[in-house]
Amino acid sequence: MKSPDLSDLFLSFLRLGITAFGGPAMVVYIRDLAVRRQGWLDESTFDDGVALCQSIPGATAMQTAAYVGLKSRGVWGALIAFIGFGLPAFFFMTALSSLYLRYHTLHAALALFSVLQVIVVALVANAALLLGRGLMKRPAQIGLALVSALLFAVGASPFLVILLGAALGALFLRVKRRGGSPQGAYHTPLDVRPILLVALFVAAGMYGAFAVSPRLFEVALAMFKIDCFAFGGGFGALPLMLHEVVAVKGWMTGPTFMDGIALGQVTPGPIMITATFVGYLTEGIRGAVVATGAVFAPSFLFLLITTPLFDRLKSSTYFVAATKGAFATFLGLLLFMTVKFAFLVPWDYTRVAIAMLAFAALLKKVDTFYIVVAGAVLSLLVFR
Repeated sequence: MKSPDLSDLFLSFLRLGITAFGGPAMVVYIRDLAVRRQGWLDESTFDDGVALCQSIPGATAMQTAAYVGLKSRGVWGALIAFIGFGLPAFFFMTALSSLYLRYHTLHAALALFSVLQVIVVALVANAALLLGRGLMKRPAQIGLALVSALLFAVGASPFLVILLGAALGALFLRVKRRGGSPQGAYHTPLDVRPILLVALFVAAGMYGAFAVSPRLFEVALAMFKIDCFAFGGGFGALPLMLHEVVAVKGWMTGPTFMDGIALGQVTPGPIMITATFVGYLTEGIRGAVVATGAVFAPSFLFLLITTPLFDRLKSSTYFVAATKGAFATFLGLLLFMTVKFAFLVPWDYTRVAIAMLAFAALLKKVDTFYIVVAGAVLSLLVFR
């Protein structure tokens, strides 16, 4: 395997970030870049990284990019790949957030977002379906998902629901593994120095946000907390963000938050870039910068901490079972989120038809970017 220059690593992931539409499909693009085209990692090492990134909280695609950088060029490579891959999404979303503030009250914009909110309902429902398919083999996980949906409906904190789900999973969802641990699995050293350095940098950023404005610190803390509990990637973070931003903080209404999700779908990069929209509408450009940094910082830290321990984690029945419990709660949160968003839409026959078409397209694996663009065109034709 060849080791890339840091500049090549940054530019490669920057170019990929500009065109990386499609949510989870971004992992496929990263694999193509790192394994097939550049030869930075072999298939087995890359697959281990994907499995790890899917098991820990955070933005899966961003963590996968950082994993490639970590394995090919160490901690600096991880940081370079992480920033390069996420930078285009940040700039696109900041520009769109600025335009949204200026023009969202115009008739054409109202028509546009009226349709995009319908598509958001279809997107979240599809995400729940995709996650639910993976849980259908375990009735206990389905039951836990339904209970978590009910708890969320009565106002329980989603963060507590996730912790409860992980604890119940560790107790009741463990499966005995055949054979012993892989030879040498527990001997990968953990270097705490880069982890401490990154943690200190994040802490300094938090202190700086507080020094500038207590409200800015609130935004940073909320986004940091969301990413810490975001099992299941970006769509797992959305219910938490909805709870914090709309229900707890009251920084925006539900429909406005749905507009942010829609904008996140027409930008390249992870759907968690919705945090940039929240930060911009709350505290302007400085809010966008702080919210974006805070919502991705835990993802990066978790990757640095867990990569050396991956063999131990993947052979731990408690860790695997706790992850299953956390995933089950996210199915419940997505189910509740689908219902909540559906109640926010002023339904009529046209919107129902658009929602059904969008959902059918998602089932057929049509890229979400094209679905959103088609929805935008329809809004101008139907609701002008």
